[in-house]
Amino acid sequence: MISFVIALILLVVGYFVYGKFTERVFGIDSNRPTPAITKADGIDYIAMPTWRVFLIQFLNIAGLGPIFGAIMGILFGPAAYLWIVFGTIFAGAVHDYLSGMMSLRRDGMSLPEIVGEELGTGVKQVMRVFALLLLILVGAVFVINPADLLAGLTVTYTADASGNLPDWLQQVNSILPIQWWWVIIVFVYYMLAMLLPIDKVIGRLYPIFGFALLFMAVGILVMLFFHADALPELSDGLYNRHPQSATTPIFPMMFITIACGAISGFHATQSPLMARCLKNERMGRPVFYGAMVTEGIVALIWAAAAVAFTGSFDNLSQYLAGSTPAVLVNEISTGWLGSLGGLLALLGVIFAPITSGDTALRSARLIAADFLHFDQSSLRNRIIISIPIFAASFAIMMVDFNILWRYFAWCNQTLSVFTLWAITVWLAREGKCYWISLIPALFMTVVTVSYIFYAPEGFAIDYTISVVTGVVVALLFAVLFARFLRLRSNKAMLEG
Repeated sequence: MISFVIALILLVVGYFVYGKFTERVFGIDSNRPTPAITKADGIDYIAMPTWRVFLIQFLNIAGLGPIFGAIMGILFGPAAYLWIVFGTIFAGAVHDYLSGMMSLRRDGMSLPEIVGEELGTGVKQVMRVFALLLLILVGAVFVINPADLLAGLTVTYTADASGNLPDWLQQVNSILPIQWWWVIIVFVYYMLAMLLPIDKVIGRLYPIFGFALLFMAVGILVMLFFHADALPELSDGLYNRHPQSATTPIFPMMFITIACGAISGFHATQSPLMARCLKNERMGRPVFYGAMVTEGIVALIWAAAAVAFTGSFDNLSQYLAGSTPAVLVNEISTGWLGSLGGLLALLGVIFAPITSGDTALRSARLIAADFLHFDQSSLRNRIIISIPIFAASFAIMMVDFNILWRYFAWCNQTLSVFTLWAITVWLAREGKCYWISLIPALFMTVVTVSYIFYAPEGFAIDYTISVVTGVVVALLFAVLFARFLRLRSNKAMLEG
């Protein structure tokens, strides 16, 4: 329990200390008009209060990732605690805050455009394709599990004592499985959230869903104190507890498995949505940095809960070998919080991915519209852009979920690498402390390159060769950045 409490305290302290430092490095201007004011259009650019924007940002980023990723990540052992804490404070929150504030300073510009301005046109084109792919993957991934959970709830609360469904539901199920009816319903909601002004659906529903998700996290947190003896401790050792430890090393596998809850490139695609709704630059730290720290806390809670509920790392691995994280989440919620509390908690888990999926597809629409220079003020134009995005997302859903999740995780972390390098270049151009993003950029470069070379869904190359390749690529990027700094310095001397 001691390790968990210390980790929790560090996350909170990190927000107030390192979050404030990051804010000073950026240099906010509370008198500078924000795009929510200067470009207000009643659709995407709408000024909203801090608490509402925070909850929307939190739900945008806190989908299945900090829950499922943390549950699967804790299989590696207490080392997951360290990655969640230090990854959140020094990498993820810095990534989210600075990418969001850069978008704010550029009238709510989408991520590929920001990266392109800093790293060049060629990288911008790659980012456009990469970001769209990731967002469509998110839209697909964050439909499957909510639909499964909703189908399970439908059966649980409609079946009689013998387990028989009502006649009307049996007829509905004979036409199309219950799960697919929920898939259709979720997609209809996605379409509405994607097309309507941001304050009509997202701005009104997200605060409710946000409170549900936070209730769930707080409820599980309280119950952890009643199961303190089962919680893992750092003193138990940082060696690999994964059941396939011989082929699944902590580095880089754990750093890909736990993305949301430590650092996630997906977040930078969502930040421009809220950058278009901030009334003042002072709101940036609680909205961007604060939402990421909150997600880290959620990931920490679920990582600890998974071990505490099952009793040990071995029990957890055996449980997940025959089931899915979604089933475990259901059992933890109902087992610890009772029927009503469990239902509310489960709804939080359902709505969290749904509210990430809808804004992911909304971001995809905006990114596509930006590089196509396709005005989005009319409903007709928004529908034209949305149809192929929805079609692609639905087609990807046909892929096996486990495979889909692994590719999503790698794409997610790779996107963070692009973003961190863009942030680093911008900080250097502005004469600010670029080390706060350079170190995470170098580390995540090694992680993502090593993973894609070593992983079975990648090139499946020897582990040592894969890690060495990751280090070499990171060093190459470091050399290029050093060359950029030297050229910039020489130019400044000539101009001076």
